[in-house]
Amino acid sequence: MVRAVTSHREGHPEPSGPGSASSSRWSGLLRIARPRHWVKNLLVFAAPAAAGVLSHGTVAAHATGAFGVFCLAASGTYFINDTLDVEADRHHPVKRRRPVAAGTVPAPLAGIVGSVLMAGAVGLAWWLAGSHLALVIAVYVAVNVAYSVRLKHEPVVDLACVSTGFVLRAIAGGVATGVPLSDWFIIVSSFGALLIVTGKRSAEQGDLGELGGVHRRTLSEYPEAFLRSVRLLAAAVTVSAYCLWAFERSVQSGRGHHPIWFELSIVPFVIAILHVELRFARGHGGAPEEMALQDRTLQVLGIIWVALVAIGIYS
Repeated sequence: MVRAVTSHREGHPEPSGPGSASSSRWSGLLRIARPRHWVKNLLVFAAPAAAGVLSHGTVAAHATGAFGVFCLAASGTYFINDTLDVEADRHHPVKRRRPVAAGTVPAPLAGIVGSVLMAGAVGLAWWLAGSHLALVIAVYVAVNVAYSVRLKHEPVVDLACVSTGFVLRAIAGGVATGVPLSDWFIIVSSFGALLIVTGKRSAEQGDLGELGGVHRRTLSEYPEAFLRSVRLLAAAVTVSAYCLWAFERSVQSGRGHHPIWFELSIVPFVIAILHVELRFARGHGGAPEEMALQDRTLQVLGIIWVALVAIGIYS
């Protein structure tokens, strides 16, 4: 009785009654959908923005539709992942609070909701932009389900699978809006994604220590030096490819005015890559979406970079 009174006075009463249980379940379903992770889906705007056509009404509408479709697809894969990872999540100091692992949302319900969201995303993609966008979404769903079922336990392959998710987002933007994707765009997207994913693994390895292998088998198979080498390789290729794209774009758009804006955009881009790598080297970056939403230095660099590229494209 004393504990119950104390709990109530501290503002943490146990939920009781069907209304409280239903509210808790709906809240749990929303948490599984991970709305904060939808910031990753902004990559669908990259291709049309780089091509200078995002200001066109139809293009902007299709890009926004692709963003919404990817939010559905990504949330669907999170439901499936949490359903399959329920036991592993219970060994994680943070992920054990996830609704399925905590028992707030039953695993069968999460699996059903995830399947409906993924199927709905493929159908909406077909309706929005035809079979090509539907194929991109279907490949994204298939890769993520295969990752959750098996591929997450395969060293290197797990890095490739997660990186593929970022690249498919960028490709989806081009497919939905009819914008051709340059080779440099694909290379920057691919190796930039690899940098982020490898940095995430490095941070997880540092945070979990000996428990890393229990939660994610591959963490115990990655030497720290290997992850550091992959990060440096990915950063070097990303910067090199972006520089080549910027110089190439300057030549293409240099008729009639000085094409300095694309070249200047290299400066904040490289500084941002170095800043991100410094965060990873210090053991941070386990949640890239949080870094994007909370790191003020990275946000300022991003705004400067966007402004320079936008001036170069639309001036």
